Amino acid sequence: MNRFAVALLAILFALALPSVANAQSGPARVQLERFTDGLKSLHARFEQMVVNSDGLVEENSSGQVWIAHPNRFRWEYGGDFPEQVVADGEKVWLYDEMLEQVTVRPQSSLTADSPLSLLTDLSQLDVQFEVRELGDDSGLDLLELRAQNPESQFDRVLLGLDNDIIVMMAMEDAFGLRTEIRFRDIERNPPLEEELFHFTPPEGVDVIGDF
Repeated sequence: MNRFAVALLAILFALALPSVANAQSGPARVQLERFTDGLKSLHARFEQMVVNSDGLVEENSSGQVWIAHPNRFRWEYGGDFPEQVVADGEKVWLYDEMLEQVTVRPQSSLTADSPLSLLTDLSQLDVQFEVRELGDDSGLDLLELRAQNPESQFDRVLLGLDNDIIVMMAMEDAFGLRTEIRFRDIERNPPLEEELFHFTPPEGVDVIGDF
């Protein structure tokens, strides 16, 4: 999965997490319920690592994420290849600073014809995933969401929780590629400026899509 897909997948899971309430209760399930109870906004920093099937790290990146329920988010990658993904409730904007290119799509149809689309119908998460507890691993309580659709872009998603906070999310595809995101400096329900979720293409960049 490219950065854009990873960011969307992570955000859509964060927005959809309360819908897994039908999962059998356990340590991770209980922490997840506490984390999502009353969650309206979120800010966190993250480190992202992509590991191939041979265990070799293909990419390291970091950045920040802001979420405002029900449908707005901002996901920023820093470093040598900065990118921004901004959803304002109507459109999603992907800005690649190195390419000087902005891609814009309607938010309502963004994940159509993609395995990501199952995440937008929150009532279907428990139907589309097998959800189970995996126990403790390195101090984290793990919850596994395994896709039941054989054509899904990923085989499973792991959520790692500690002290009622999601601190790790890992996505694994059928080819053994693992994308792991570690969250830190997590702020729950912080006040967020509206400007965070507005995007205006910089002057001179190429704009692709429904603008």
